Amino acid sequence: MVDRIQSIRGMHDILPEAGAAWSWLETTIRRVVEGYGYQQIRLPIVEKTELFARSIGEVTDIVEKEMYTFGDRNGDSLTLRPEGTAGCVRSGIEHGFLHNQMVRLWYTGPMFRHERPQKGRYRQFHQMGAEAFGMEGPDVDAELILMTSRLWRVLGLQGVRLELNSLGSAEARAAYRDELQDFLRSRRDELDEDSRRRLESNPLRVLDSKDPGTREVLREAPQLLEALDDASREHFEGLCELLSSAGIEYVINPRLVRGLDYYSRTVFEWVTDELGAQGTVCAGGRYDALVSQLGGRETPACGFAMGIERLLTLLEAQSLLPTLAGPRVYVLSQGAAARREALHIAEAVREARPELGVQVHCGEGGLKAQMKRADRSGAEVALILGEQEVAEGMVTVRALRGEAQQTMVAQTALLAELLRHCPIDQEGH
Repeated sequence: MVDRIQSIRGMHDILPEAGAAWSWLETTIRRVVEGYGYQQIRLPIVEKTELFARSIGEVTDIVEKEMYTFGDRNGDSLTLRPEGTAGCVRSGIEHGFLHNQMVRLWYTGPMFRHERPQKGRYRQFHQMGAEAFGMEGPDVDAELILMTSRLWRVLGLQGVRLELNSLGSAEARAAYRDELQDFLRSRRDELDEDSRRRLESNPLRVLDSKDPGTREVLREAPQLLEALDDASREHFEGLCELLSSAGIEYVINPRLVRGLDYYSRTVFEWVTDELGAQGTVCAGGRYDALVSQLGGRETPACGFAMGIERLLTLLEAQSLLPTLAGPRVYVLSQGAAARREALHIAEAVREARPELGVQVHCGEGGLKAQMKRADRSGAEVALILGEQEVAEGMVTVRALRGEAQQTMVAQTALLAELLRHCPIDQEGH
């Protein structure tokens, strides 16, 4: 017996029964972000490894431990993208559409990190991201946060809260890094093993520790907000004022640092308590130095990314997912002539009303067996064609939901009869 090949650990199939929810969420996201003037960009899944080492940071967990990196036949080191911002910036520099421009972009697709799989964290996962270039004021930071807030309202999500912080300028952050490092060294024995490792290489990441003992030590640590330069403080206060005036509630979290080295000034997260340890639904901030860091001219930038799987899990927990989409009309036939006619009628209905969705029974089977399949399909109406219907140019229409009704109508009157059983609203549903 031949061994079966299974999917790679942490990389899951999205089965048909989940497809309706994915399509609905992706369509909803597209409508919201494009309503703010953001244009879609499609980026390669594979990039040069150097792109992520230079942008994310060589001493981050992602670059050190989590990237899928391999050599190709030309001897180049390539990596499956672990996030989307770096590729977006690389594209902008390569094609010259960032300098002295105000550009708003969005993208979606799979990302890859070799993490320990658990609920809400996978090795292949999907993100939607939005990036805004060429705007240095806090208004675009606010716009991105307002966009995500609107998405939560459109989806009907509850219990998602906004946390904010500012990382300040590179100079202020470097001075704070030294101060924090001195403090942590004085309490080194009280830190968890991972934090002790980060203490020397990337001490700001210790602020993000989930270890209870380390978090207790951090209560007494110096705060980055107190070390901000004047320009960063003014920017952050401006953002807070814009959010307050827009009615957006937020909490300032001085320990919020994010896991990517390219962030500066604003950082934010939308978090929930309903997903356990993986409670971050959406996160982002400013990365004003990244374009020049990757070889372009200095360009202010801000963006965010959200996890599609986590959003779907949260929507499911709040009973907000749509039911499985399927055909509204199912066509049955008996006999060779009726089978040919069934295909013609189905095509005519699809041409006139493509939003209805029409499925034709294919293969053998008596009418009783076909009716069972029609009922299981979730369709609202069955169209039945036999020798009599074909000879007389008629179709038998049978309602499958509610009180069973059956009538025979002329093919020329079929569409009106279908719309009586399957009304379509103004949005085409």
